[in-house]
Amino acid sequence: MNREELVRKRQELTDRLAAIRRDLGGGLARDLEDQAQQLENQDTLMEIARVTEQELERVERELSALDRGDAP
Repeated sequence: MNREELVRKRQELTDRLAAIRRDLGGGLARDLEDQAQQLENQDTLMEIARVTEQELERVERELSALDRGDAP
């Protein structure tokens, strides 16, 4: 990826993490069935957040390498 693509990818990942954090930060519904579904969804969102954070770290490393001139 070139620098422009990496910067775009970094923004996409940052936006995705922000949306996930907003979703995770919301309170639980009053209805017990809805709460159960929300808790299941939280596990999924947490895994998506973990993978997204890893991808963001990779993109940051690639951008740093480009800035240092280490990239091929």
